Amino acid sequence: MKLLFAASELFPLIKTGGLADVAHSLPNALTGLKVDVRVVLPAYRQVLLSITSLRVLGWLPVSGGRQVRILEASHPEVTAPLWLVDAPALFDRPGGPYTDATGLDWADNAARFALFSEAAALLAMDGLGLGWRADTAHANDWQTGLVAAYLAQDPHPPQSVFTVHNLAYDCQFDYGEFLSLHLPHHWWSVEFGEFYERFSMLKAGLTFSDLVTTVSPSYAREIRTKEYGYGYASILEANADKLKGILNGIDDETWNPRTDPHLVAHYSARGKIRAGKEANRQALLSALDAPATALEHKGPLVGTVGRLVAQKGIDLLLGAIPPLLASSDAQFVLIGSGEHRFEQQLEELALAHPERVFCHVGYSETLAHQLEAGCDIFAMPSRYEPCGLNQMYSLRYGTPPVVRSTGGLADTVVDATAESMADGEANGFVFEEASVAALEKALERAFALYRQPKEWMELIKTGMRADHGWRSSAQAYLETYRAQ
Repeated sequence: MKLLFAASELFPLIKTGGLADVAHSLPNALTGLKVDVRVVLPAYRQVLLSITSLRVLGWLPVSGGRQVRILEASHPEVTAPLWLVDAPALFDRPGGPYTDATGLDWADNAARFALFSEAAALLAMDGLGLGWRADTAHANDWQTGLVAAYLAQDPHPPQSVFTVHNLAYDCQFDYGEFLSLHLPHHWWSVEFGEFYERFSMLKAGLTFSDLVTTVSPSYAREIRTKEYGYGYASILEANADKLKGILNGIDDETWNPRTDPHLVAHYSARGKIRAGKEANRQALLSALDAPATALEHKGPLVGTVGRLVAQKGIDLLLGAIPPLLASSDAQFVLIGSGEHRFEQQLEELALAHPERVFCHVGYSETLAHQLEAGCDIFAMPSRYEPCGLNQMYSLRYGTPPVVRSTGGLADTVVDATAESMADGEANGFVFEEASVAALEKALERAFALYRQPKEWMELIKTGMRADHGWRSSAQAYLETYRAQ
């Protein structure tokens, strides 16, 4: 099978979120399953500075009498050939892939990603005459929402797949900009891309694609509801027959407590769990300048790492910490950045409780790995979570997660009830209501089980033994491609 995989970001070359991780891991895993993959990415300045080799594949004619240069690049961590759409006026600029240095969206994002989508579609149909034509073109999020629309103009196009990583983000513009982009006039219709008198690149991906996938089965159901649908619920419901949820995997080589270079002590489900986690706990707290008395503390260490935003439920955790400090012997470690009000509240908590609350405002790859290994419990009270990766990292590192029942969290974490513990299926703690009280109660349940060493170790080992790697997810995608 020949597969063209189009994405707007790709780890380790350029990343703003989980899409970059998927664009790295899924094509690599599919290549391992003998799929002939080509990954297509915009030739951002940051990408051009990061690649190890480069050659010109050719010039691709696109609409408006223009041509764009297509480059082929390679990188040690990218298994498949990497094709770059080189349009310097659109992509060779400072700042991020979607925003400038001040954090504002690039004003020409619609033009940038319309061109990228058109180029990706033409490459899938052997627009350069290389003798390589895709059987399937797999596009991701609104930035590639027009790939399937451009493919549909061909009488015999490749199969089109569109994955929604987060429905909350789209790209909309008015009729004037639609005309300026010289898009086919019939695309401006309720049937295709018109969305409440604007044009939505996300909607075009949903309506034109042969198959729509999301990053977990639960999220595929949730986005068909008003609460999680962001205005697209009725469209998704109308296209329910082509909607499927496939759970993301994790990079289980990078995230492996047996070999992780960020850890001071290694361990696995087969042994050295307690000693390994204790050594990493000490290293984590020391790195965060915890006082000596905090290092001697014996209560459970609760951690979280991620964006400090309401979607992640950080306000719930910040609200639950003060009463839990009073009622338990727990310590808390929080790593991340986001809204200023949450950063300030976090720093104030750490100042008020220097032996119990520790924080790092910002991001550190080393601290993130040490937190997963050194903490006893991982808190992830997201209001919504299309898939989530940290709960799977936590399971792999023997750090039972406390999560809200939503999206991929609901699909990966089995609540530690008496029945699930007896069946050997429990691996964490799940709560329903997005409230401080519900989170507080779930953490208290975790603390109670933590005080039962034998049962706690069983919980840890159940999580560590599960396979959340990309190979099984890639196999599910491959079967889905073939079934269409």
